[in-house]
Amino acid sequence: MSEQSAVMTLAGDIGGTKSLFGIFDGARCIAQRRLANADFSSFAEVLAAGLAEWDTHRIARACLAVAGPIADDGRSAKITNLPWWVDAPALEAQFGLPPITLVNDFAAAAMGAVSSETAQRVTLQEGRALASAPQLVVGAGTGLGMAIVLPQDKRWRILPGEGGHIAFAPADGEQVLLWQALHAEFGRVTWERVVSGPGLEFIYRFICEIDGQKPILSIESFADAPLDSSAGRAVALFLRCYGAYAGDMSMAVLPRGGVHLAGGVATKLLPQLRQGGFVGSFNAKAEHAQIAAQMPIHVCTDPALGLRGAALLVAAEH
Repeated sequence: MSEQSAVMTLAGDIGGTKSLFGIFDGARCIAQRRLANADFSSFAEVLAAGLAEWDTHRIARACLAVAGPIADDGRSAKITNLPWWVDAPALEAQFGLPPITLVNDFAAAAMGAVSSETAQRVTLQEGRALASAPQLVVGAGTGLGMAIVLPQDKRWRILPGEGGHIAFAPADGEQVLLWQALHAEFGRVTWERVVSGPGLEFIYRFICEIDGQKPILSIESFADAPLDSSAGRAVALFLRCYGAYAGDMSMAVLPRGGVHLAGGVATKLLPQLRQGGFVGSFNAKAEHAQIAAQMPIHVCTDPALGLRGAALLVAAEH
């Protein structure tokens, strides 16, 4: 780590499926590591692997973005889709780290989104952006995250939320049948049951059952599926639901500054996102359709969005 500043930052983006770790020199990421959570039995084991071969004595700041709610004292967090706790004091003692800042993963994604360059976005709807207005970040991955971003004193104030866990509202007969299938298996049906990687897989099985076919594809193959195939129809239904969810959340927030789609699912399905089903459902707001159409919609394509956002969040505290 020669020719580097004295202030090095450890950033982490801890999801339900993978963990990303990076070492930042200012705003520049100089080392990065990606690990599959399924290969480990605890978060401490993941962090140990992430820090291996890195000089932790140079780390002056640390921020971990966690896919789950942060405790009120900011010192621990439960990962929603894993039986893991992230205990900051214990990790600091075990690894000799500076005080660890814990933030919600979508707080980090939100910071990454609003600070991203134009080259790291794909615009689905131009709208008419207002610089002083709120922005909204939503993202389907292992779960469904959201955060609101407010401009405040030339900085950003980020309000993370758990909007993925509000109740799913079917918009047509097919979605009512989908709700019934989900309710039979899970009970209460939230948007995360529909708009997430597992949700897309459930929708695919749902469509295959209607078509009298056996599910044979993995989610990685959906982007290339013909439109009239079971997988293609599943993706179309999924994106209509995704657009409806993002549009409903936008009605609550009025994010005229922009709506940002983060998470791995959006980038994998980018060709289908451009076909208009998502935007059509987003704007289908009856008497408020014109308000929805004024909101810019962007897909974030930076694979290290949350990692970069975590580094920016902890830097802003100092």
